Amino acid sequence: MTDRIHTSGLPYRAGVGIMLLNEAGKVFVGQRLDSTLEAWQMPQGGIDAGETPREAALRELTEETGVPAALVEVLQETDDWLYYDLPADLIGTVWKGRYCGQRQKWFAMRFLGTDADVRIDTEHAEFRAWQWADRDQLDALIVPFKRDLYSQVLEALS
Repeated sequence: MTDRIHTSGLPYRAGVGIMLLNEAGKVFVGQRLDSTLEAWQMPQGGIDAGETPREAALRELTEETGVPAALVEVLQETDDWLYYDLPADLIGTVWKGRYCGQRQKWFAMRFLGTDADVRIDTEHAEFRAWQWADRDQLDALIVPFKRDLYSQVLEALS
């Protein structure tokens, strides 16, 4: 699969996403601190230089949820990169204007801990609240521009 080209000419930021599942099969979602919308998302973030997507996913999970890698089991990784575009009004502002969206590898992970192990008050907190959601609730909870991406994630990580 070749990289997708955006009409803006800007590249896609390489990133990862995590579908963290509890024992009941519900998905972790957090409400972003930097958003005024009532939107929720699964943990996700960029891949640092020299990191594999799996390493980045485990790091991002801990950075955003406080859940250590020892409390998860990686179940599955998407075969392909999944893409999303930023809305036109955010291109040129988000990520210092360097990217048009993200291309991401997604990971399904089983959470082996308890709710007390989730600590969103991390050093660089990204979420103000969190919850376990049913998979069929995700479409209504997330920002509209990520709905297609989340549909692809759910299909790929069924």
